[in-house]
Amino acid sequence: MASSDASSSEPAQLRLDDFLPYRLSFTSNLVSDTVAGTYIALFDLRIPEWRLIAVVAEEEGGITQQGIGARTRMDKVTVSRAAIALVERGLMARMPHKGDKRSHHLVLTEAGRELYAAVAPKALELERRIFARFDPEELAAFTRMLRRIDAAILDGV
Repeated sequence: MASSDASSSEPAQLRLDDFLPYRLSFTSNLVSDTVAGTYIALFDLRIPEWRLIAVVAEEEGGITQQGIGARTRMDKVTVSRAAIALVERGLMARMPHKGDKRSHHLVLTEAGRELYAAVAPKALELERRIFARFDPEELAAFTRMLRRIDAAILDGV
């Protein structure tokens, strides 16, 4: 982890490879690239499209694009493009939002539910392969740490 000695008169040195925000991003990109290649090859799905399918599958009555953005931290344009692609492929449908006439809920179509049922086991198997070298206790601790980092950022560091 990058650090500086407050008593030193020299400026703090930043070694990118030791800088935790960089390490998180680098590792996240490695994992994401591995997952993306698999989803494209097997299902012709990009990561944002798969994330939308997964989030919508968890929501009984559908979810708005704004809700998807909040859950996934994807920007509006990425969510919108993925939703358009999935609707065009017949995997997702837009349903009226009873509480907000300017908005709509996204729901999976039957084809979308079938695709989710095919992708989910593959996603879990890929996760298992990526993390197979780690003990369950290490993975649980790592997950807790990631959630603590999320909370620290969301609380305003």
